[in-house]
Amino acid sequence: MTLPGATRWRAARAGRATVVIDAADYFRAAWEAMQRARHQILLVGWDFDARIRLVWDDDQPDAPVTVGEFIGWLVDRTPGLEVYILRWDKGALKTLFRGKTLWTLTKWRFARRRIHLKLDNYHPIAASQHQKIVVIDDSIAFCGGIDMTDARWDTRAHLDGDPHRITPRGKPYKPWHDATTALAGPVAAALGELCRERWRLAGGAPVAPPPTHDDCWPPSLAPDFIDTDVAISRTQPHYREQPEIREIERLYVHLIHRAKRRIYAESQYFASRRVAEAIAARLAQADGPEIVIINPVVAQGWLEPIAMDTARARLFQALKRHDRHDRLRMYHPIAASGRAIYVHAKVLVIDEAVIRVGSSNFNNRSLRLDTECDVTIVDDGPRIAQIRDGLIAEHLGRDPAEIAAGIADKGLIATIEALRGAGRTLIPYKVPDLDAVEKWLADNEVLDPEGPAEMFEPLSKRGLLRRLGRRANLWR
Repeated sequence: MTLPGATRWRAARAGRATVVIDAADYFRAAWEAMQRARHQILLVGWDFDARIRLVWDDDQPDAPVTVGEFIGWLVDRTPGLEVYILRWDKGALKTLFRGKTLWTLTKWRFARRRIHLKLDNYHPIAASQHQKIVVIDDSIAFCGGIDMTDARWDTRAHLDGDPHRITPRGKPYKPWHDATTALAGPVAAALGELCRERWRLAGGAPVAPPPTHDDCWPPSLAPDFIDTDVAISRTQPHYREQPEIREIERLYVHLIHRAKRRIYAESQYFASRRVAEAIAARLAQADGPEIVIINPVVAQGWLEPIAMDTARARLFQALKRHDRHDRLRMYHPIAASGRAIYVHAKVLVIDEAVIRVGSSNFNNRSLRLDTECDVTIVDDGPRIAQIRDGLIAEHLGRDPAEIAAGIADKGLIATIEALRGAGRTLIPYKVPDLDAVEKWLADNEVLDPEGPAEMFEPLSKRGLLRRLGRRANLWR
């Protein structure tokens, strides 16, 4: 499968590439890779917390394990190293006053001039800078859905009562499932270019690209792919000199349309009308693919459940009316105790040939309003299927080989249904009862607009379910 030009900003080579599942492995890999930095580290995120611990099994006693101390230590020991941290501005006040974060940033400002912090306010009202990227010497990049902030660390076991799953204040938090990628080679330089341009748009002085080298790959990571092309796709809203970019939206529609047998997706939300239209078109086809979507039980926060969970219910109801061949399922992962595992991963696997990992969710904001970055790998080897099967095995508490054998024998949905059981497992989504207010909020996309312009257009022109009731021309 080739990706059309409209679905990507750039395709670049990765000498090594790996999909990293859950933050315990990611934080360790980033900690190891940043110790190999010589010239430049770029950290771009929705959130950033200087207090968090990156590793618990520290086998390098000289290297600090909390982010703030670690970055300061890196700069002190590495002459010429410059660190640039860019995060979304709107949540910054809360972040800055968490624990020792303000003190850490003050020390950086006056004692460590080679650590640069900027708040990204270059976006329309209600939009966010949502990319999650780390680039080291333009030699390795991490790009996906994991922010370097609190309440993210977890292992693939998602153990009940894991003593390391605590906030910097010592408060336990819920199990958390997430994903990112590690990419070495020219694709890392491309992501470095993207981050430096974002820094400039946010008001920072121009930053020159650093010299590259081959010594940044972390020892704890085994590559999934060698010498493969990686496509970079973006969402960017129109704002001042910044043009609108909808590559991710086009990518989603294209991939759903091209799937032959199976679509497996993990997303924090399921609230995008355009994604739902593309899925509805495939459900209407007698020979369309099986579709499995992994979602959290409820969205996190106080506002998100009203906006996202209500929209999810309305869209799922509409899609099931198109699902005459019974090929659509939505599941939630739970731990052995029955406690919900929060799904923050943004992963899409098409058949056994394409995997996309990024910062974008299946919601309107990610496709039109927020600033996002996704990466896609197309590969005809066995590794993409193995990554997918590993994710399903993680959720079901099973062996990946059992998942692979089941899918080969009876398909994706039948395998999941056969292996679901007590303890750690996947539970089916059940459409909740919605009151009139919730239905109105969802149907009019009041809290999840499709773009900056829609926030100010009459409600009569909006509609979560528009076009989903039509039998033809459902994807475009």
